[in-house]
Amino acid sequence: MSGVLKGDAQRVVYPLVVAVVLIAVWHGLVVGFDIKPYLVPSPWLVAKTLVTDAALLFGALVNTLKITLFSFIAATVIGVLIAFAFVQSRLIETALFPYAVLLQVTPIVAIAPLIIIWVKDPTASLVICATLVALFPIIANTTLGLRSVNPGLMSYFKLNRASRLQVLVRLRIPSALPYFFGGLRISSGLALIGAVVAEFVAGTGGTGTGLAYQILQAGYQLNIPRMFAALLLITLTGVALFALMSVLSKWALGGWHESEANHD
Repeated sequence: MSGVLKGDAQRVVYPLVVAVVLIAVWHGLVVGFDIKPYLVPSPWLVAKTLVTDAALLFGALVNTLKITLFSFIAATVIGVLIAFAFVQSRLIETALFPYAVLLQVTPIVAIAPLIIIWVKDPTASLVICATLVALFPIIANTTLGLRSVNPGLMSYFKLNRASRLQVLVRLRIPSALPYFFGGLRISSGLALIGAVVAEFVAGTGGTGTGLAYQILQAGYQLNIPRMFAALLLITLTGVALFALMSVLSKWALGGWHESEANHD
């Protein structure tokens, strides 16, 4: 148990030490070279801006998180359903999987303006854009997991005349869970990226604006400390989403799957 706790502590302490070192180097370079705040602000100024502009920045963070969570949930549901369809029919997978790849390789900045024009509701258009960004990892990972079943177990199920539904629920889904949670870890970050990129493309103001709009406005006003503070919030949000998905994976798989087993 002590070894496990030590390992868990290392996963927290070591990144924090690196973060402290990087912040110290950043501060030292800014002070040592007397870099002006409108070029690169000091960490202290960024933290001060984060406090003074908290109402504006955290309000924008809530709006960005709303788009991120909606798109992440939509990508998860749609991706899992598509993966189920792919694993039930090779014909469906062969016909449609290239179009799933097409979603992955098409830059969202190229199609986001069209989606924003076609979909009149701003929130819905942003959710669609972010969903398209986050969708492929769920499809690819879940499909791979559903097909990565033990051949011996598959033969055993066939020997006992198991139905397609029984094979799916009792064999394929448990086998796919590690892959699925791996896809969630990737897709959660991509949903945030998609939300921010869609906000950049939309570029709309008002009370429902997200962090991307605040970054744009800060750039226009040369308010670089606020820009850095908004970027910091986006980064911390991405880390928090990844950590949340990792905790969820640990909770779901830790008791039975070797991918989340505790090792000395």
